[in-house]
Amino acid sequence: MLRVAVVGSGPSGVYTAQSLVQQDPAVVVDVLDRLPCPYGLVRYGVAPDHEKIKSLQRNLRTVLEHERVRFLGGVTVGAGGVSVARLRDLYHAIVYCVGAAADRRLGIPGEELPGSWSATEFVSWYSAHPDSVPSDFLRGVHSAVVIGVGNVAVDVTRILARGAAELSPTDMPQAALAALTASGIAEIHTVGRRGPSQARFTTKELRELGGLPDTDVVVDESELALDPAYGDPSGLPPAQRRNVEAMRGWTARPERDVRRRIRLRFFLRPVELLDDGGRVGAVRFERTAPDGLGGVTGTGRFEDVEAQLVLRSVGYLGVPLEGLPFDTARGTVPHLAGRVLRAGSVAPGEYVAGWIKRGPTGVIGTNRPCAKETVTSLLADAAELVRKDVPGDALPLLMAAGAEPVGWEGWLAIERAEAELGASLGRGVVKLPDWAALRAAAGRQSV
Repeated sequence: MLRVAVVGSGPSGVYTAQSLVQQDPAVVVDVLDRLPCPYGLVRYGVAPDHEKIKSLQRNLRTVLEHERVRFLGGVTVGAGGVSVARLRDLYHAIVYCVGAAADRRLGIPGEELPGSWSATEFVSWYSAHPDSVPSDFLRGVHSAVVIGVGNVAVDVTRILARGAAELSPTDMPQAALAALTASGIAEIHTVGRRGPSQARFTTKELRELGGLPDTDVVVDESELALDPAYGDPSGLPPAQRRNVEAMRGWTARPERDVRRRIRLRFFLRPVELLDDGGRVGAVRFERTAPDGLGGVTGTGRFEDVEAQLVLRSVGYLGVPLEGLPFDTARGTVPHLAGRVLRAGSVAPGEYVAGWIKRGPTGVIGTNRPCAKETVTSLLADAAELVRKDVPGDALPLLMAAGAEPVGWEGWLAIERAEAELGASLGRGVVKLPDWAALRAAAGRQSV
């Protein structure tokens, strides 16, 4: 048997496991994850009100229940856990699918002020990620600024504007639900430094903003008109053309008397977060203009936008895994068709897939061909890999190395506990909020 460890149980890890067992009847796979719960960003990154996307968990579940796939949650690889070197001793091959866990920063004065957060931190809070630190994100906030115009920026904008009726049926943790439904936010500014034709959100996500109850979407036509593609978007790719057309429709609508207003802003570059009594009180933007080369240039004109909450959503970064080579400039592990490169040479038995391989690009489905390429490389190497002597079952040795795995039965126990918690609150499934609750729910079903 070819014994493979896949590190990470998000889409890239599960698609890797799926491709392995589909293509080779003599492979067995252990899917390891630092968290006691599977599915990665599908569980902890997809917005709770996006049930259709979250339903992808059912497909991932089928893979993790395969007879030659074993889920082992709660297993840290690298610093503070099982070392990469030890893992190499236990398996013929390892595929690292650890994603891109860090967020990019703005690098401007005032970014460290209270009230300034990454969108990643905010998403972790309302998704009940066990590493999330409880925080009063919304206390005293009546105006928020979201910096970025990708799908994550649109997600957090939409969640900030949701009410109890829309959020209560989701699996959002109770504390986040209570804070969001009691929120006094009246204005949400979602801001990009370039124009609408260069925004990264999908049209479906964008149009959802226009359907929120008791909420208006406002777009300043003068900002759209700065974009050379606004007047004639016919030359744009279909997705960008639909975005421009949707926003053009919003410019013609009169403002209504509503509880909340979302303002989509463009050609504004953040240059400073302004202090108001020891916390953020406004964002100073410089007006930008197209430079004719696809970028923008500063104009020297500035605008201050009031905000007691600032969420930056300007991209993710991979982080080094102790024991693996790392390209700090790209935020990825150096590789050749998925084979890890150490000092420029292929490292036998080590592979990467997903964001740690290609960078934080694409959608969930992009991980399928990415995983397939890596698995093709791995299986091409299989005849050589199986020559290595490895233990028949790595689990006892993982535990001897300090791991306390949560197996599939432990995960099912967590699911039952979340269903029971939701029922007790008069809701559907509600996520357990922290490590202690997850570990307690897994209980004796840990392995």
